[in-house]
Amino acid sequence: MLSTGELDRLRTAFPGRPIDYYPAIDSTMHAAARLEPGAVVIAGEQTAGLGRHGHSWHSEPGTGLYFSMVLRPHPVLTLALGLATVEAIGNVTGIACDLRWPNDVMLGGKKAAGILVQLVEGKAIAGIGINLNHTQLPPDLDATSLKIYSGQDVPAADLLISLLHSIDSFVAEDKETILRLFAHASSYAAGRRVRVTLPEGAIEGTTAGLDADGYLIVRQDDGTDTLILAGGVRAARS
Repeated sequence: MLSTGELDRLRTAFPGRPIDYYPAIDSTMHAAARLEPGAVVIAGEQTAGLGRHGHSWHSEPGTGLYFSMVLRPHPVLTLALGLATVEAIGNVTGIACDLRWPNDVMLGGKKAAGILVQLVEGKAIAGIGINLNHTQLPPDLDATSLKIYSGQDVPAADLLISLLHSIDSFVAEDKETILRLFAHASSYAAGRRVRVTLPEGAIEGTTAGLDADGYLIVRQDDGTDTLILAGGVRAARS
């Protein structure tokens, strides 16, 4: 939960930017879809948080950072937001995170944050959920939190202020710059043995970089390259 003082500090850091806060809401994505570019919607708790492919996002009250931001469309927006999230976490906590293509922020091989982008009436609604101060998470999620990983509490307002600045910076970059930075920041972009769940079945192979549009190339053992257009990428079991 953000206190009144923390919200005041956040709004002072971004004068003129609409920032709405809900102690509890079904999903910040739904609320943000009605707003204009630049607006931010934050929740202390989500009762129906959204994840990719129709999954839900575990949004325990008072322990995570759950917000959505209205942006203008960008060709590799999800990758840019991942870079911004990793940068902000590093700036505030000193923790170095990995990026699992296309939208997961990883710590110790487990998911610590996720990103969802939906296009609504010509606007990009970007939702970001970060596990901050959870002391435990449902075991079926294969997830972690910044506190579980580091043993330290993370101040939500400090991280959000840093993250909004990072988002503004990264979304101003061109596609080629984002692709180069993501390839450098992600251990999953190239040389990683992965298993990918596709509609027609699962494949295994080694990642071989991103194409010019930011899609992941997976090289199977027979030398065939498969272009992965959506998520479902996981490290392969050895």
